Amino acid sequence: MDENVTVINHPLIAHKLTLMRRKNSSTQKFRSLLREVAHLLTYEITRDLELTTEVIETPMQEMEAPTLAGKKLCFVSILRAGNGLLEGMVELMPSARVGHIGMFRDPESLEAVEYYCKVPQDIGERRVIVVDPMLATGNSAIASITHLKKQGAQNMKFLCLLAAPEGVAALREAHPDVPIFTAAIDERLDDHGYIRPGLGDAGDRMYGTK
Repeated sequence: MDENVTVINHPLIAHKLTLMRRKNSSTQKFRSLLREVAHLLTYEITRDLELTTEVIETPMQEMEAPTLAGKKLCFVSILRAGNGLLEGMVELMPSARVGHIGMFRDPESLEAVEYYCKVPQDIGERRVIVVDPMLATGNSAIASITHLKKQGAQNMKFLCLLAAPEGVAALREAHPDVPIFTAAIDERLDDHGYIRPGLGDAGDRMYGTK
């Protein structure tokens, strides 16, 4: 496995992902599980955040305690499904800035088409985590990261719930400087660009639109 591809292997994540894969899981259940998994994924992807110390007063005494330092965070959601992960991530780190990129997949070419982008002006000074539940063909992730680089982003990671080997390979080829973090890499893509065995369309399952 490429050292810049991390499969976050945790029993709680694996269990919750199985519950999400079940086709009879309700919209409410799916949405709730996605938010819970987002907490766990965020915990892992932020392991390398730098710490400094500050002097605080506990109820017992004064002490030098650890606190986050260094570059601030920005979470960028690839609409619309990315918002399911985003909600859980912001709950865990409410001080992070948030950006959005709107992409849709052309049903014929499977290419990503951008229709919206709004990110912090100082994105070049922040650690950026780009989020989308599914890394299938990789086209949306590649287009989003390309656009963010044009906006000045330099320090990026990509976080997803599920990935296909084809999507991982495509993103690594296009942006080898962007590490990939995922809960699982499935078997393959089918002819329609869906991950197999996968969990269906994450946006439709999250919002109950199919």
